[in-house]
Amino acid sequence: MLAPGLPASLPLTTSSAMEKAQFDKFRALVYQLSGIHLAENKEALVIARISKRMRALGIGDYGDYYDRVLADRSGAELTLLIDAISTNVTHFFREPRHFDLLAGWVRAWEQQGRKSLRIWCAASSSGEEPYTIAMTVLENLARPAEVDIVASDISTKVLDKARAGIYRRQDIEKIPHELLRRYFQVGGENDELFRVKGVLSKMVSYKQINLSAPPYPVQGDLDVIFCKNVMIYFTQDLRHQIVSEFQRMLRPGGYLVVGMSESLSASKHELRPVEPSVYRKP
Repeated sequence: MLAPGLPASLPLTTSSAMEKAQFDKFRALVYQLSGIHLAENKEALVIARISKRMRALGIGDYGDYYDRVLADRSGAELTLLIDAISTNVTHFFREPRHFDLLAGWVRAWEQQGRKSLRIWCAASSSGEEPYTIAMTVLENLARPAEVDIVASDISTKVLDKARAGIYRRQDIEKIPHELLRRYFQVGGENDELFRVKGVLSKMVSYKQINLSAPPYPVQGDLDVIFCKNVMIYFTQDLRHQIVSEFQRMLRPGGYLVVGMSESLSASKHELRPVEPSVYRKP
């Protein structure tokens, strides 16, 4: 709700530009909280992302909003700031080669007599990727197995959407028809909404995890860690810390999957490349 006496179309006092000193303060705060490195040319992005929160609070000055964030002892506004800044672009079966590989790994593990699998999706966004992982695992298991998929993100907003497991028709366009029929149901009276069935949702547990603050609250000996299209927002030093922790958490023979546009070539690690964007722990 806007503060009394302020118009709904509240103008920002510096709507076209933010003073560099103020922008640097926001950059430092976001990095401290999330590890996200905002380049100097991201001023417009920051203005666009925080302006909605400023209008909701009835604040017309960037400095006043910054002070409000710091003064909120509950941490709620800090969380909303990170929710606004973090980028969440995803869809079902994004970068499909990774799920083809996962299908092969699942079949091979089952042939080896494995009875359980543990997977961490470390940048889950609104749930499309972890549910794609769950579908891929189920479609390639010939016998029942214990499958534990942990999905995490720093944004509480996208985690709430992921837990709800409700998607619009345009969100599910990349899901093959047979899988859609098997794992989704029409969401109530609205045939434009689709809800994840329990067979998938019970496989995935969601946690808020800040990748910039290892060690992580996820049990080790993981078979696969998916961490796709997020490390590009971190500094090289932080990437090195994250990869080192991932390496520790993987079981011998486990896999780390990053985004197709990402590489670990600049990080020190002992993981062996399987193919571009996929690495295996010896």
